[in-house]
Amino acid sequence: MKEIDPIALFRLSVLGQLVSRERLARGELQQLIGQLAQREYTIPGSQRTRLGNKTIEAWYYAWRKGGIEGLVPKVRADRGHSKLVPALQEAVLAAKRENPRRSIRQIQRLLQASGAAANDSLSSSAIHRLLQRHGLSGITGSSSLPEERRSFGAEFAGSIWYGDVMHGPRLALGGQQRKTYLVSLFDDASRLVAHSAFCLSETALDIEGVLKQALLRRGIPRKLVVDNGAAYRAATLQGLCARLDIHLIFCRPYAPEGKGKLERWHRTFRDQFLSECEAGRITDLAELNARLWAWLEQVYHRTGHSALGGLTPLARYQQDLPRIRSLGAKAATLDALFYHRVTRFVKKDGTVSYQGQQFEVAYALSGKTVKLVVDPHGARVIGVESDAGEWLGEATALDRQANLHRVRRKPEHHHEGGGEGGGGGESEPVLSSQPKPGPGGPNLVELAHQQYYAVAPAQAVSAAVAQRA
Repeated sequence: MKEIDPIALFRLSVLGQLVSRERLARGELQQLIGQLAQREYTIPGSQRTRLGNKTIEAWYYAWRKGGIEGLVPKVRADRGHSKLVPALQEAVLAAKRENPRRSIRQIQRLLQASGAAANDSLSSSAIHRLLQRHGLSGITGSSSLPEERRSFGAEFAGSIWYGDVMHGPRLALGGQQRKTYLVSLFDDASRLVAHSAFCLSETALDIEGVLKQALLRRGIPRKLVVDNGAAYRAATLQGLCARLDIHLIFCRPYAPEGKGKLERWHRTFRDQFLSECEAGRITDLAELNARLWAWLEQVYHRTGHSALGGLTPLARYQQDLPRIRSLGAKAATLDALFYHRVTRFVKKDGTVSYQGQQFEVAYALSGKTVKLVVDPHGARVIGVESDAGEWLGEATALDRQANLHRVRRKPEHHHEGGGEGGGGGESEPVLSSQPKPGPGGPNLVELAHQQYYAVAPAQAVSAAVAQRA
């Protein structure tokens, strides 16, 4: 039995009630066609969803004339034949063969400029059909050669890690739906997940937090391959990798093939974890991460992997334990490696601000710009440093009540004739009968006084005393 053309079946389904009616009243045909044209359709081979009135009407009359066969698309009689004259065809083909990188528009302009074709007489569609028939329709050449990609794999665990972020499920936190992000670090050779965690954002701070745990658990990788996004380009992450002798490599934009193994793990994660995870049982981010870590250690790391010859990721990783770079002595100072430095100006009262809080530093730093050392992962302010990295002291949270009773350092005052009772109150300034030279010689006040009264310095003092008396 001959198979019915699928496009003919689609057109018949559109006509629907039109072909099922034996008779149509006057004017009813156009009314029904108008109703059909208002609907949306899944049109084979097209992204459009609407049909025009004229199209539906043409299909209706084609069905009345030839039935289902009348709805089969007609093949153009001139299909495979170019309407261009032979001489122009040769010119088009020659222009393309001479420079395979020429586009249709370039060929069109070239032939018109050279006089081989009159202006507006050579259509783009005619050129495209001709080139397509001769297998020349694509733009080829040195700059458009397909990029060579080859499958590769690190020889040892710890040689290459991949870092990436995947969108996770939404959680009801604090009375509102919050989106989560899965930040992961993945070992190339063993397919082991060095560390992974759900976060509420995908900032550099989130990525650094996952990296810190991965270093503590799985040692230091030699290379870290990451996206080209702003979070991975952060100066803090680059500084961390430099201090730990990790070669940080950025993938080219829009080239996910560079992290194919990690992308494949993301698919496994969606299929095996997210599909089984019951969001109704999870009330906060900690519970979601607890289930993630349990699944990684109990299921994923202990399941045989086809690309590893049946070995589990954990077993493959353990084969290379002698080659893994451990933190060693750096483990004791790992927290300090993850500290951030932020520039702050010390106010006149010896305080700096950080995330809406006030902190006190050494009062001698008032009026200076310093580097505030903070632990963003522990939400702590550690102290202050100079631009050169010199330690300048601790920073403590401002306590205004304690400062009320705090003994303050005061400048020393020297009076030549203090008041009664040892200066219990303010003493009255006393002018000496003889002028004393200032510490720096003449000053503006004395010069103004001399010029105003036009008297010698000694006489000026006597005049001032006389006026005061």
